[in-house]
Amino acid sequence: MNSNKTPWEAVNGVLLLNKPRGLTSQQALFRVRRVLRAAKAGHGGTLDPLADGLLMLCFGAATKFAQRHLEADKRYIAVLQLGVRTTTDDAEGEVVAQLPVRVERGLVDAVLPRFLGAIRQIPPIYSALKREGKPLYAYARAGDAIEVDPRTVQVHSIEALALEGEQLTLEVHCGKGTYIRALARDIGDALGCGAHLAALTRTASGGFSLTQALELDAAEALGKSALRQRLLPADALLQAAPRQDLDAEQTQRFLHGGRLSGLQVSDGVPHGEDVRVYGPLAADQSAVLLGIGVWDGSVLAPRRLLCPDEFSFPAVPTAQPPISQPRTEFFHQDVTP
Repeated sequence: MNSNKTPWEAVNGVLLLNKPRGLTSQQALFRVRRVLRAAKAGHGGTLDPLADGLLMLCFGAATKFAQRHLEADKRYIAVLQLGVRTTTDDAEGEVVAQLPVRVERGLVDAVLPRFLGAIRQIPPIYSALKREGKPLYAYARAGDAIEVDPRTVQVHSIEALALEGEQLTLEVHCGKGTYIRALARDIGDALGCGAHLAALTRTASGGFSLTQALELDAAEALGKSALRQRLLPADALLQAAPRQDLDAEQTQRFLHGGRLSGLQVSDGVPHGEDVRVYGPLAADQSAVLLGIGVWDGSVLAPRRLLCPDEFSFPAVPTAQPPISQPRTEFFHQDVTP
């Protein structure tokens, strides 16, 4: 498809994609964006090339709310290769040690509870975390020895699904910032044989499941119109936030940055809480998502507002002037699992 001849357009929504192994999250995003002809796009919760599973792709208005999703809990199926340590803590690194494996299921069941709850984790040296403005992997590739400080992460549950030969399969439910590679490394050390992450599948993220996701080949085969029909609305990312509806006059004030008082905001909304705000753009229209406001107990103030071409779903009608240049925005986690 020649992007110079086919215009990029304003497309709003979320696609749940089953990213295949062997592609970066950016490559998967570009292939879908090219089908949609979406001018503005981003991805949330980066998956490494060796990983597959649920990847949230955001277009147009949805890119403004991707950060909320990055902070959501994630679920993974992780395969650990026991007895082999690598430089990157995964299968892409160089082997640095090989140890005999004498692990039985009873030992696994005894070790795993050590990795539950709030745990201290040292991120892999080959990671995108920055130190003095440089990612850690830049130091590692240059051969510079640096000390990486441990961080506290949350592991809600961890269960052994199978132990077959020298491979251990785990199901992990964790909070943001958890490195599954580091978890594999540390569990291997606790088992006395070392380990690295051999395979990883993200099965859930926030309120979304891999069972809802579309395969990449299937997404490309659908074509632009059919694929746009598969997009979730942008406010699918905001369903956990309280909702506030405005009338037409309040809507115009809110969209122009006005702070609104005298509202009947839902009971129990904490001060400082984000609220998803809806209202009609005209008195005779249905309410649409306007953006996010913050409630201080008496006043609702705009925090993140949508632009005119982001109100409708799925996009601007084709009769509108096309957007000449695509815009891609990447919403990376503070870590790559």
